[in-house]
Amino acid sequence: MGNTQPTNHTGRKVVSKKLEHASKTGILSLTEHSLDQIPTQVFEIRNLKTLDVSKNKIKKLGIKLASLKELKSLNCDDNLLEANEMSLISSLTKLQSLSLGGNQLGEPSTKTTRKKSSSSSKIITNEANNKFPPLPPSLKQLKLNNNNFLNIPSILYESNNNYFCLTKLEKLDISNNNLAVLPEEISNLLNLSELNADDNAIVELPNGIGELKKLKTLSLKNNQISAGERKKSYQPLPELLFTNTLLIDLNLHNNPLSSTQFNEMNGTDSFLERRKKIKTKNIYGGALTNLDVCGLK
Repeated sequence: MGNTQPTNHTGRKVVSKKLEHASKTGILSLTEHSLDQIPTQVFEIRNLKTLDVSKNKIKKLGIKLASLKELKSLNCDDNLLEANEMSLISSLTKLQSLSLGGNQLGEPSTKTTRKKSSSSSKIITNEANNKFPPLPPSLKQLKLNNNNFLNIPSILYESNNNYFCLTKLEKLDISNNNLAVLPEEISNLLNLSELNADDNAIVELPNGIGELKKLKTLSLKNNQISAGERKKSYQPLPELLFTNTLLIDLNLHNNPLSSTQFNEMNGTDSFLERRKKIKTKNIYGGALTNLDVCGLK
């Protein structure tokens, strides 16, 4: 006898029971049901607040998704969704948590070129790569990991007459994409407290990230952040990130940056002192806390 993973019970009878239960609780999970679309009966549950359809084969969300006016949490991880399907989500005005990891939102791939400047490496993409529909401004948590994005869709941080900037967003996961830069306008995400940008190709952060005054957690594992051989005054992590935010947890594991180079950057003293005070307080409170230099050697 070997170790076996528990299998998820599926089938019409199981789905039917779950739908009946969801009509009473407002919570429905149809994860790993080999679905190619959301069952039409789901859209009849008008009091539905939580819907999990992750790990299926769904390409279309269905136009009736807009009928779920009370929905607060939607998990569509690991499906086959493309960017044009996101327009259906914009009508969910009470949505607070949206998980879209492991889909095809960055597809089809567009041709990219890189323009080198004295300050940064910018990506110029086909206009189609930014045709991402607006998302509900009520969102507080958003996962867009593993979607082959070449750059962050501008709709996440721009605001004009037609689109809404996600000013209520607190947690953003853009890990495991193909990002080389983050936009200056990320500063518009005024309430962002956690940002996960692991497993990309980011070489430096924009000054705008230092305007995120509520930012506490930033993870940049497995990127390309380096002090390089640029002029002495250059630093890939802006000083304001350390002095103008609430940053406590910073993970730079597996970047071509040494702890010595990190410590020589302007502002790191303030960050390390603030971090030490809070981490030490946690230790006295009984918590196990890692006090290494952000995963650097």
